[in-house]
Amino acid sequence: MKAKHQRLTLALLAVVALVGAGLLAAYALQDQASYFYTPSDIVEQKPAAGTAIRLGGMVEEGSIQRSADGVTVKFVVMDAGARQKVTYTGITPDLFAEGSGVVADGRLDANGIFGAETLLAKHDENYIPRELEGIDMTSGKHKTETLVQ
Repeated sequence: MKAKHQRLTLALLAVVALVGAGLLAAYALQDQASYFYTPSDIVEQKPAAGTAIRLGGMVEEGSIQRSADGVTVKFVVMDAGARQKVTYTGITPDLFAEGSGVVADGRLDANGIFGAETLLAKHDENYIPRELEGIDMTSGKHKTETLVQ
């Protein structure tokens, strides 16, 4: 076989191996993938019960209800066009509050209630950790990489 044909054969084998590896990775990750939905998307697209999805929106004012067990929380996530009831069992993030942004991973049940497995609270660009609230970062006093002195 000529050297030109050997290089062509090797290049084709490399392409086939890359495509095969990509397909294998996609197949292995298909159960781990979750699609992002807003409450309006859930109303419009109606994902199947039990399908892993990611829900994002704002926590509706006055909707947070904590159960007597201390770890179960029920609340409503909303966007401009719809509302979605959510149930979460676990410790909520510190930034989780009414009127704040939230992203939840979980599944819809047969009744249309979203059962969150993980809960992430979002903050805006002006967020300051509680530990740093009283420190004036604009003064020349704290110009080092850390605040430890």
